[in-house]
Amino acid sequence: MRELLELYFTFFRIGGLTFGGGLTMLPMLKYELSEKKKWVQEDELLDYYAIGQCTPGIIAVNVSTFVGYKRKGILGAVFATLGMVSPSLIIVSILAMFLDQFMNNQTVAHAVAGVKAVVCALMTNTVITLAKKSFVNALCVGVGVVALAAALFTPVPTVLLVIAAGILGIILQKTGVWTV
Repeated sequence: MRELLELYFTFFRIGGLTFGGGLTMLPMLKYELSEKKKWVQEDELLDYYAIGQCTPGIIAVNVSTFVGYKRKGILGAVFATLGMVSPSLIIVSILAMFLDQFMNNQTVAHAVAGVKAVVCALMTNTVITLAKKSFVNALCVGVGVVALAAALFTPVPTVLLVIAAGILGIILQKTGVWTV
């Protein structure tokens, strides 16, 4: 039970102290889970993160579920997931009670603008971290550039880009063209 509670409170802290969603959580996930607790290797965490992006739901919740499952099976997955979502549920419930009072408050508006700026910086940090680990050869860079161009300049849904890149990776690996 001690390990389950540790999972819960670790993910509660991560969920409660990071803003901006899954992309901004990666640095904290990396620090807490790979460096501090040593529950997962950094490459493994990035794999969970990539899978979390390809599966339905919130990336951070998916990652917490994967890590919890690795640590303590189904119960670990449940405790880690509950830990990740509890802070949001609590904060949103409290904010909902006072939403009308916050909407026109200039101090709150300025605070939100500051938080948005930091979230952009954290997302940039995450993109750079993922790029360093993902662009391991020219082929990976090419796939990334084509996917970025398609996402920016075509109406192709990003989920189709992710699926296409996954299929391409499998085909190239099976033919021996691409080894990771």
